[in-house]
Amino acid sequence: MYRSITAVLHTGHGDIHLDLRPEEAPYTADNFVGLATGSRPWTDPLTGAAGTGGFYDGTVFHRRVPGFAIQGGDRLGTGHGSAGYRIPDEVLPDRGFEHPFQLAMANLGRDSTGSQFFITLAPAPHLNGHYTIFGEVADAPSRSVVGDIASSRTAVRLDRVTISAD
Repeated sequence: MYRSITAVLHTGHGDIHLDLRPEEAPYTADNFVGLATGSRPWTDPLTGAAGTGGFYDGTVFHRRVPGFAIQGGDRLGTGHGSAGYRIPDEVLPDRGFEHPFQLAMANLGRDSTGSQFFITLAPAPHLNGHYTIFGEVADAPSRSVVGDIASSRTAVRLDRVTISAD
């Protein structure tokens, strides 16, 4: 298990620094790291073939809702793609969306998380109990980038993800 994990989402609007919480959501954090680094096997939703490299490289933030959230992690860019598998939820009853800039996995219902993730821009307690929170945006400049992405009229590219873990 990791003691600490940081990630940097390198985007067309700047970098987003994230602090992941492997102690609260170990399987989810490990899944994100594996997809970001290419160390976890995944299936390309476009071709059905085994994927190579970082899953998130070259994807876009396909959902952008100013004042609410941005969402990415879909190689199709539509919100309907995945890495070809699902993982179980790690929802903690005392961890919620009372604060903005929470990093969580998107899902289609219970235990259907895969590759898509979102970052909130405002408190969203109506999401409590439904999504695995596994990190948060680390600093003010990164929060500004998240806001810029949410306000973008077009999809914003996620060029690559850099992971630092110990």
